[in-house]
Amino acid sequence: MTGPRPQAVLFDLDGTLIDTAPEFIAIAARLREEASLPAIDEALIWRSVSNGAVGMVQAALQVDSSHPHLEHWRERFLTHYEAGLGALSEPYPGLVGLVSQLQKNQIKWGVVTNKLARFANPLMNKMPFRPAAGVIVTPDDVGQPKPHPEALLLACKELQCSPAKTIFVGDHLRDIEAGRAAGCHTIAAAYGYLAEGECASTWGADQLVNSSSELAQSIEALLI
Repeated sequence: MTGPRPQAVLFDLDGTLIDTAPEFIAIAARLREEASLPAIDEALIWRSVSNGAVGMVQAALQVDSSHPHLEHWRERFLTHYEAGLGALSEPYPGLVGLVSQLQKNQIKWGVVTNKLARFANPLMNKMPFRPAAGVIVTPDDVGQPKPHPEALLLACKELQCSPAKTIFVGDHLRDIEAGRAAGCHTIAAAYGYLAEGECASTWGADQLVNSSSELAQSIEALLI
């Protein structure tokens, strides 16, 4: 990003701001035990995190959308997740420090996620970010989730900042599409939960970073 310092920085949640995959991998293992199935490669779950609970259940049990008990297993997945929410998740390296630097430079920050509020808000409350996010926008707050720009535009409105002076970071094509449609400066988090064979460089982001440390350094460089 070139030009004036940003007014705000917005993050996608899973795979961008917080590494939540260990929780999902553990839940997948429990589901397979309940279904009397042998263990599978953890990478299959890691690569499916961006597909939500249904996608992770399908990956965990190796079933498709026509499976007659898919909804049952989705509910089991969510029950396990809610019971241990945040226990195995942690911010990516460098991002707690980045948030602190944003505060020192009077730059607002927030989260725009497709994760439901019942999970997103408690998870964020357990994380060590100081100050807390100025806004957390979930699908419960909008009519159309990402890749539609509505959630990003709402976050900018709540933070009283211009989308053109806002950075949005995400680890999925829909994040970049939403950010571009909203008029934000977009950064693709190539360290996130990309599907097998997926390449973040094809998403059309304004910038690409290969690690959370690189992301922190890149944004902090704008604050000098």
